[in-house]
Amino acid sequence: MMNINDIIIAREKMKGIVYTTPLDYSKTFSRLSHNEVYLKLENLQKTGSFKVRGSYNKLMSLSKEELKKGVIAASAGNHAQGVAYSSQMLGVPCTIVMPKGAPLSKVEATRNYGAEVILEGTVFDDALAYALELKEQMGATFIHAFDDDAIIAGQGTVGLEIIEQLPEVEAIICPVGGGGLIAGVALAVKEKNPHISVYGVQTSACPSMKQSLLENKPVMVESSPTMADGIAVKKPGLRTFEIVQKYVDDIYCVEEMEIARTMLMALERNKLLVEGSGACSLSALLYEKLKLKEKKVVAVLSGGNVDMNFISRIIEHGMVESGRYVTLTITLKDKPGELERVLSTISDLDANIQSVNHNRIGKNIYPGYAQLEISVETKNHDHIGQLYRILTEKNYNVEMSDFYPSANE
Repeated sequence: MMNINDIIIAREKMKGIVYTTPLDYSKTFSRLSHNEVYLKLENLQKTGSFKVRGSYNKLMSLSKEELKKGVIAASAGNHAQGVAYSSQMLGVPCTIVMPKGAPLSKVEATRNYGAEVILEGTVFDDALAYALELKEQMGATFIHAFDDDAIIAGQGTVGLEIIEQLPEVEAIICPVGGGGLIAGVALAVKEKNPHISVYGVQTSACPSMKQSLLENKPVMVESSPTMADGIAVKKPGLRTFEIVQKYVDDIYCVEEMEIARTMLMALERNKLLVEGSGACSLSALLYEKLKLKEKKVVAVLSGGNVDMNFISRIIEHGMVESGRYVTLTITLKDKPGELERVLSTISDLDANIQSVNHNRIGKNIYPGYAQLEISVETKNHDHIGQLYRILTEKNYNVEMSDFYPSANE
């Protein structure tokens, strides 16, 4: 098994290539969680995630002959960009196999780092199988995403930075997929100070490391779709499992809605763009999965590579959930002045009308009536309840999503 000296050496290798990312104190998240919360901003790392650390260290560990033959990897996102960037820095031929459904932004980013990108299969496992076939044909070195000592050592440099930036840290929380990040961080931190707690966080949609610890061996789990795709690894690595089993204090799981809320909160309160997997550590703290109070806690925000279309959906979803956006369906008599009265009522209550659809024909629209679908910016759930109450008092038939039961009471 690797040791802390491997991590110290890895850090020396990557000086001037990989950023020492900031450790940022958050007053907002400290107040919300009743701890002193610091954010390790790996979302600001080169290529947008911590993955470049392990990738660069792995390539630096290869012989000249191996580098000359080139490297190959399979990934749908962050690992692809980390390997491609590291290869570009070292002038090494690089091939990345990505599934056909990989976000275009990540495919283009990987190509822009100089890699040859091959799209194969519909899911990651298809891309991985094809990459392993190509490896044999090309004679290239396969760069594993997590189950490799040099990869783990590179990721462990995050842990060294944390204890240098905040020597009095009491707990560190990391997202967990295949386990490369938390294995490296836990080994580095515990060897320096065994009194520091290290916790992992997975999504309930894919709790592979947590289940593996329960069964005392790496196991394959069934997974569900998750916005934390960066940690949706169905089976952890053997090397990473052994280190996690030895050094990590516990693994917790968060839900999709908790991740989404945390992403929006980090964007709105701290102006930080964090991907789903990167938000998991902070989410576990905010939603009290860990019973930590009045501790100095570091949450590792592991990446910030979010597809632009997905960002808009997260923002919209978060606004709906927080009561700042609602769609009203209103049935009214189809006669002059009715539409104006409805819109004036909404405007008089300081709600900002975003869009209006006015229909006279539809499945539940009777002759002589019309149906309005109005999207409105609101202040909070109480404001929505006020809108509903005033409109119904004026004898309008108003329907809203079941998400707002309090507004319909």
